[in-house]
Amino acid sequence: MIDSSDIESQFHEILESSFFLRTTMRRRKSGGLRTIETTYVWDGDRRMVISGYSGPRDWVANMSANGDVTVSTVEGDRWFETAGSARVVRDRNERVPHLIAFIEHWAERPGFPRRRFMFIINAIKINRKLHLPWWGPFYFVRKVFDQMPCVEITFTGNVVEIEGPVPMSEPQTDRP
Repeated sequence: MIDSSDIESQFHEILESSFFLRTTMRRRKSGGLRTIETTYVWDGDRRMVISGYSGPRDWVANMSANGDVTVSTVEGDRWFETAGSARVVRDRNERVPHLIAFIEHWAERPGFPRRRFMFIINAIKINRKLHLPWWGPFYFVRKVFDQMPCVEITFTGNVVEIEGPVPMSEPQTDRP
């Protein structure tokens, strides 16, 4: 039998090296479960931020209505999950550092045009550090950041090993 500290350390190893995870939440209207696969950035301890392409996302509305979620790993030879509490981050000043960290983690993927992209991210970081307004090309970046989802998840449960990856929910075809 594997002890809980070994399970926790293996979970952390996956979070450190992975780019995808699955989050299961309650649907805000039907109350049924929904599992999505997202990208994330992990703080190295008990919190992570999930995000994605800009625009409205029903999973953000679901988490806003009910913050109880389950986070599960999908990459690796073993799979783990833990309970969490989701909080939709709406304040721009709080969101920007989370989104920059998320984009920096995403840019570490193999094949990503990191050099070109990181030039923009570093310019944004300098802009923020100097407390400059969102002027010129930063205006467009601010618009993109304002539309990107930003959900902070705090792990609230113990990590457990599961038999296999949690399946994703079927896409809903009854919506336009």
